[in-house]
Amino acid sequence: MIDGVLVRPLKRIPDERGMIMHMLRRDDPDFVEFGEIYFSLVYPGVVKAWHGHRAMTLNYACVSGMIKLVLYDAREGSPTKGEVQETFMGTDNYVRVTIPPEVINGFKGMGVGPALVANCATLPHDPDEIYRIDPFDNDIPYDWAVKHG
Repeated sequence: MIDGVLVRPLKRIPDERGMIMHMLRRDDPDFVEFGEIYFSLVYPGVVKAWHGHRAMTLNYACVSGMIKLVLYDAREGSPTKGEVQETFMGTDNYVRVTIPPEVINGFKGMGVGPALVANCATLPHDPDEIYRIDPFDNDIPYDWAVKHG
């Protein structure tokens, strides 16, 4: 696990009418503050990567479908600098992943249908706060190809 990254199982409450899916409460011990909530739809096999935030903490939950979330710790002075972390999340593994600032992240749509990812971020979007890295042409030691066996 990358230092400072939290993976929390989330509660699903089903009944005959449907389901409630919890994500984040302000009284959760790892809640920092509210900036904005947005949703990202990703199609199967599509990679949305890489990006990092200078000051924003991310709280991802995949509410429909499945994704492979990949994190890379490029932080100077971090005890896990250079480590990669994969988390498969969504319908089959309903969790919230909290990602601290400066941990580079991206995700890939898995399965046969689109996935819907929610992010409850600690800051509103600011184009000067985010930085992007090409998903395939970079120094990150990760290959987005399917791994067999």
